[in-house]
Amino acid sequence: MGVRKDPVVAKDRGARARHRLPAQPPEPDEELMRALYREHAGPLLAYVLRLVAGDRQRAEDVVQETLIRAWKNAGSLNRATGSVRPWLVTVARRIVIDGHRSRQARPQEVDPSPLEVIPAEDEIDKALWLMTLSDALDDLTPAHREVLVETYFKGRTVNEAARTLGIPSGTVRSRVFYALRSMKLALEERGVTA
Repeated sequence: MGVRKDPVVAKDRGARARHRLPAQPPEPDEELMRALYREHAGPLLAYVLRLVAGDRQRAEDVVQETLIRAWKNAGSLNRATGSVRPWLVTVARRIVIDGHRSRQARPQEVDPSPLEVIPAEDEIDKALWLMTLSDALDDLTPAHREVLVETYFKGRTVNEAARTLGIPSGTVRSRVFYALRSMKLALEERGVTA
């Protein structure tokens, strides 16, 4: 199988120089980057667009990265005897594959800005509140404490609390009223205000 020659390359020797990198300067320069871009960016972009399912932004990023790698490897590419394009196509394909693999290996990143508006729960404040609440409950009489535990902490209705405690529902209502009043005073003594 022979090496395919572009028609322009076959026409004149000057065109062949465009497809190979200049052999003289050991340091890559701006002119080299411009020449690479001028000659190869368009066809390379068309190729990469097919690889990335038409995502133009991603394709442009891949082409840019490919041309930068070519510029950085200009010394080894200068020794190449044929067109630079096969090397560019291979590098671009590998960049696309590596990008796909890295996205598969880790979860997609999301914008953290919505999380910044949600206040974070402070566990220390929660623990201090529970300690204060527990301390205030200890100041209540056992009868008041048990009706609050049944109705507020266990979530029972007045009738369910009455059955559980074995007292009339009217008594539960009355005890809840006075227990809440006593609890408010106990919390105020500890510096908690409504």
